[in-house]
Amino acid sequence: MLKQVKVSVLMTVFNTHFSYTKRAIDSVLKQDFQDFQLIIIDDGSKENDRESLLDYVEKHEDKISYIRHSNRGQSESINRGVIFSAGEYITIIDSDDQYKPNHLSTCLLEINELDLICSTSETIVDNDNDYYVSDKNDLTKLIHLDEVILFGTLFGRKKVFTSIDFKTGFAADSDFYERAAKLFRVKKLDLRTYVYHRNIPNSICSIIKKANLTNA
Repeated sequence: MLKQVKVSVLMTVFNTHFSYTKRAIDSVLKQDFQDFQLIIIDDGSKENDRESLLDYVEKHEDKISYIRHSNRGQSESINRGVIFSAGEYITIIDSDDQYKPNHLSTCLLEINELDLICSTSETIVDNDNDYYVSDKNDLTKLIHLDEVILFGTLFGRKKVFTSIDFKTGFAADSDFYERAAKLFRVKKLDLRTYVYHRNIPNSICSIIKKANLTNA
């Protein structure tokens, strides 16, 4: 039987450099709220330093579980992570981002009578253009990050994640939130306890943004 915890944190990894993944893992391990499990879902990585990742997981196996499957994309990987989750609440962290030390405790405090929350982020950029991403309603236009839904800031009761799965495709996080809003109590908050690193040139979001602008 799975050990019950308050929060399950899901992290998908696909060819992420171990230095980034370790930074993300450490930010979870250093939370001021410790009743959590971290589930790492390796989405068929071929280029990351898997040996270093597995060694690090083994050092913290009281907190971390690792599963791997063939490449299916972030949405399918998160959906699989939900199946293995033992937490009353589920949340996500991208493998190249970070939590501030009070992220989980703040989310637990804020969710209160709600079922699902998301929030603004503290965004790390190289230039002001990185504060903007493609608008899911018109990919030739840009929208500020404060106006979008980010995977990593989603935090909700397990029933939300077991009732609604993530669909594959661009803006799957926004799609999930919008569908959840039809069934559950949801709210977007201004917390900025999630650190979103936009200064990584080969991130999925950066690649999509460049492609959309090039084809505009």
